[in-house]
Amino acid sequence: MITRIDHVMICVPDLQRGIEQYSRLGFNIYPSGTHPDNGTHNAIAFLQDDYVELLAVRDPAEQRAAAAAPGSPYADLAPFIAGGGGIRCVILQSDDLAAEVAGMRSRGVDVSDAMEGSRRTPAGKELRWKFATLGPKNPLPIFFIEHLTPVEERRKQAPGAGSHPNGAYTLERTCIVTPDAEAAAAVYARVLGVPQSPLQKGTVIMSHMAVFQLGPTGLGIVHPYASGPAADALERRGPGPFQALYRTTSMGAAARWMREQGLPPLARGVRNTGEQAMLAPPSEACRAYVGFVGPE
Repeated sequence: MITRIDHVMICVPDLQRGIEQYSRLGFNIYPSGTHPDNGTHNAIAFLQDDYVELLAVRDPAEQRAAAAAPGSPYADLAPFIAGGGGIRCVILQSDDLAAEVAGMRSRGVDVSDAMEGSRRTPAGKELRWKFATLGPKNPLPIFFIEHLTPVEERRKQAPGAGSHPNGAYTLERTCIVTPDAEAAAAVYARVLGVPQSPLQKGTVIMSHMAVFQLGPTGLGIVHPYASGPAADALERRGPGPFQALYRTTSMGAAARWMREQGLPPLARGVRNTGEQAMLAPPSEACRAYVGFVGPE
């Protein structure tokens, strides 16, 4: 079954500059290794059970070869980064990916077999997983992962794991913008094999949203009702993931850290839950909206 959102993949033109930007936002984020034969490398900030991933092209020729392979999940990576990057996809974690694939196919979902993936850390440790991607009949910006390396071992490979100046400790929600949230939510419900979530009003990103609760994390399918982050993302990049919201132990500590790094104060708003949230704009978060929610 789907147990949670594993992470969001934020693609950047230059990995080192991305690391610098997310360090200013208060994440302990470090180079995390290379993906063999895919021509990419990444950096990770590990939280409690999920993480922030920045991904960039390391070897353009190798990446082009990987992108040309049938069914490659990297097929649109270079054009996406050339367009500025941002959140490219949302990765959902499964505890039994083969069963997940079989279940999706029984619902008529176009999905790949579970395939092997890996990366090698700077210390030489190989981390392994299985993954599956949706096919052209279901072109949604999500894919699925089952980790073969235990989370405790993965956490050891990330310096500062679980301890960040901004106090972030878990992903709360990520949002995918679309022109019609209700229609899109019906598609996501069929793919995920869960009931369709009713629309609610999001007051920070100014959108109507259907939120699928996947374990402790929420996947929001949204469309804007007024000017704001969702409308900006839809106009600027079209449908797709645009926001990740992280729960922090202290909004005040996060704000102070960012101010000390020279960042302008983040915009604040009140969620439909009554909680305050603050949101880093694309100019400060590598073309993504990155939010924080929690106590002062």
